[in-house]
Amino acid sequence: MAATRPQLIAAALAARKSAYAPYSQFRVGAAVETSDGRIVTGCNVENASYGLAICAERAAVCRAVAGGVQVIRRLAVVADYPTPCPPCGACRQFLHEFNPRMEIIMVNLKGARSTARLDRLLPRAFVLSRHRQRKI
Repeated sequence: MAATRPQLIAAALAARKSAYAPYSQFRVGAAVETSDGRIVTGCNVENASYGLAICAERAAVCRAVAGGVQVIRRLAVVADYPTPCPPCGACRQFLHEFNPRMEIIMVNLKGARSTARLDRLLPRAFVLSRHRQRKI
């Protein structure tokens, strides 16, 4: 059974509360809908060595993969930002591995929402020619 957009957004909003962001105070929550309809969440986790920080989107995908998932249908990301905040470039490339056509739902705390397909946010993504193709 597929998750609804409101369920996915609510899960991302709840995940945002667990964010560890003592340096930037920029708390982000994400929720992915897996190929079998489950919702898996993640939040950003900062580190004093800034380059070691983990974005919420990648945290959610890693949790899903650890649970045996290799295809993500869609992702919701929630942040306190003036406009709906898209995933960063590194997350876009990371997400591409799990479904280049996934729907990305971006929401801010005031309820503004924007939706885009990942391949529109990351045209001409890096792909290894030997990369095995998954049915999505």
